Amino acid sequence: MLKSTGTPLLRRKPLRILPRLALPQLVPRAYTRQHADVFPSQIEDPSSATILSFLQTSPRTPQTLTEKIVQRYSLGLGKGQYVKAGDYVTISPHHCMTHDNSWPTALKFMSIGASKIHDPSQIVMTLDHDVQNKSEANLKKYRQIEAFARSQGVAFYPAGRGIGHQIMVEEGYAWPGTLTVASDSHTNMYGGIGCLGTPVVRTDAAFKTSRKSGSLPMFDNSTFIFKKSMLTWENALASIWATSKTWWQIPKIAKVTFTGALPRGVTGKDVIVALCGLFSRDEVLNHAIEFAGSEETMKSLPIDARLTIANMTTEWGALSSLFPIDGVLEKWLSDKATEANLYKSAELGSALTYKRFSHERLDDLFANQLSADKGAKYAKYLHLNLSTLSPHVSGPNSVKISSPLAELEKKNISINKAYLVSCTNSRKSDLEAAANVLREAAKENGGKIPSIASGVEWYIAAASMPEQLASEEAGDWQVLLEAGGTALPAGCGPCIGLGTGLLEPGEVGISASNRNFKGRIGSTEAKAYLASPEVVAASALEGKITGPGWYERPAGWSGVVIGEGDVVKEITADVVLDKVIGQLDSIIETAERDITPEKEAATNDESQLVKILPGFPEKIQGEIVFCDADNINTDGIYPGKYTYQDDVTFEKMAEVCMINYDPSFSSIAKEGDILVSGFNFGCGSSREQAATAILAKKIPLVVSGSFGNIFSRNSINNGLLGLETPKLITRLRETFSNTEPEHSQQNMSEPSHNQESLDSPPPAAQAIPKQEKMLTRRTGWHLTWDVRRSKVVVQEGEGGPTWSASVGALPPNVQDITAKGGLEKWVKKEIEAGS
Repeated sequence: MLKSTGTPLLRRKPLRILPRLALPQLVPRAYTRQHADVFPSQIEDPSSATILSFLQTSPRTPQTLTEKIVQRYSLGLGKGQYVKAGDYVTISPHHCMTHDNSWPTALKFMSIGASKIHDPSQIVMTLDHDVQNKSEANLKKYRQIEAFARSQGVAFYPAGRGIGHQIMVEEGYAWPGTLTVASDSHTNMYGGIGCLGTPVVRTDAAFKTSRKSGSLPMFDNSTFIFKKSMLTWENALASIWATSKTWWQIPKIAKVTFTGALPRGVTGKDVIVALCGLFSRDEVLNHAIEFAGSEETMKSLPIDARLTIANMTTEWGALSSLFPIDGVLEKWLSDKATEANLYKSAELGSALTYKRFSHERLDDLFANQLSADKGAKYAKYLHLNLSTLSPHVSGPNSVKISSPLAELEKKNISINKAYLVSCTNSRKSDLEAAANVLREAAKENGGKIPSIASGVEWYIAAASMPEQLASEEAGDWQVLLEAGGTALPAGCGPCIGLGTGLLEPGEVGISASNRNFKGRIGSTEAKAYLASPEVVAASALEGKITGPGWYERPAGWSGVVIGEGDVVKEITADVVLDKVIGQLDSIIETAERDITPEKEAATNDESQLVKILPGFPEKIQGEIVFCDADNINTDGIYPGKYTYQDDVTFEKMAEVCMINYDPSFSSIAKEGDILVSGFNFGCGSSREQAATAILAKKIPLVVSGSFGNIFSRNSINNGLLGLETPKLITRLRETFSNTEPEHSQQNMSEPSHNQESLDSPPPAAQAIPKQEKMLTRRTGWHLTWDVRRSKVVVQEGEGGPTWSASVGALPPNVQDITAKGGLEKWVKKEIEAGS
């Protein structure tokens, strides 16, 4: 979704100003104006958005590590054009992984006229979600996926081989400095090894296009109505299979700086569980995260800990995460390369594993090592002192509830089930840590491995078969089974609520996995906690939430030290240099802004206007219909009971659009209206009918203070456009409401039919102004989006004031997808063109 400039900062933190420094004499940089060719940026400064969104600097503006990696995999960039946060880009990812959803994707792939995967080396298929399901229907699906993979010549890993994300890492598909996508929200995990991993959007279950009456007519330059397009999640994947490319908007980027070092008894799991609880007000929602710290600090975070942290940044709300490509990673990669060459003939190894993990490739990686530029700018800065951290536990039933283990131990919380499963914490090091808890307890038990507490069930599944074999070789796997653990096949299993050992009503469970909202691991009437493998093992042993007692609180400890904002407590030469470059950039940008012609004059300059593709309107306008609420989720937009019905007509979709939010919406809103709502519109599950229902209502544009990320992507994929314009929401509420929205948070349940869904964490409760009586209001206001000039003009009723706000430029790739009626039709055109 496009954002307007001048977004108000809701939580501004005071910044500490560095003392003035004596600086070496610096040579001013020469700046030249260049015109963005394909992907103009969305500049946040309201006084320069229209002009400077097309301004490029030479030499280039400092880039973050995220931006540098995206730069490598972006297509169609003009000479000297550098991407940055907010840009819409067309990407050709290094790899794309699918799992149990590969067969529905294959059906979609074939239905759009494709017969051969464009680049077989790009695609990886794994079977990992429902591996315990031995029904004929599931086994048939698995056979179909394998046969399709073999026929296409793509990498394939069968059920029982391991969880897809672990396979991507251990087999070298996720590689530092590359961009890889997958049909799973925990693709963030690849950031633990410096690979930019991000999920491809998908919905709870495939929605089949009805062939019954009803269609959305095509639009032309004068009217803005839409082609029929019922995109399901398979289309995004089929797009990559058929063309090797898709679109992506680079998220805002947050920098999380670690200081200190992890104390004994504190793990990577404790780091991310604490971060989710300590920064629980959506600080990193829909952001890309880059972790940073001194060399000594980062040495305290081994690769397995980094993978755990990166994996659960999904639950923290982020779209991707990246750890630095540093010495710790270099040693890990070197060990993997040596191992791959020693065992390149092993039964479980791919014939090409040793090529993906070669010392030559490793040498090249570090000879051209990627890192964020000095002076790179971030949307947010967060800080955590690892030395002040203690073991933490998440829950019950929310990752945003995080407590020090010591506090929960005082409550004597009994457990019924324990889980050492998932791609988050079931590698060899995790299994070893749990086994060591039992070995320590054996010292008090005459040297015999003790059994888990009576009445407790403990389920164990390795992240992959190689990890299990390594654990068996070390003797750790046998220790876990000897204590009473029940072994499950390497796969997702209980982590996603599938297979053996799920929580029953009234039960309490503790897991080393990544998600614990209600119903995720079983019954919605159960309570689920998340913790490190050590705490899970100790809890299984004692029958209550507890730890192994390895942590010792430092002398003088007074709590976890965190920070928010550009706060620097440990000033180093690198920090000073970053500050200096950033300050110089700001000075130069201000000078350029001061000498730039007036905005209106610049926007009348043809060279500065957005190029409009054939079939796309220059302006979109309509009367504003205001739905005055925040956090309107996808169930409010399109009821879940219709999501899995195959015979819903477009007329019916239009009729039930927004019905769960306001039953009167259908009679109030009219064709051609512009729907305006509050903040976080379209949060919740990833059903794409939330977008297509609005299209069925023949509403061309949705404007909000902000959008849920998955809804934002679904909208573009289906040809529905959206703008983020907080100023408009403020003005509407000033005019039509007397109070601010009342925000609250409540426990949310895992959506039904969602075992394979990869949704974002549950949203906050819907927030509506306390005294507002009209949920849907015809305002009499009119909005015009001047696409060429990248601005909106609002007329506040007949005879009322008129004002405008700059918005981000709509890039050609998004125009192209929209003009063709959505991603599916765009892919068909690409296939027809022979690309």
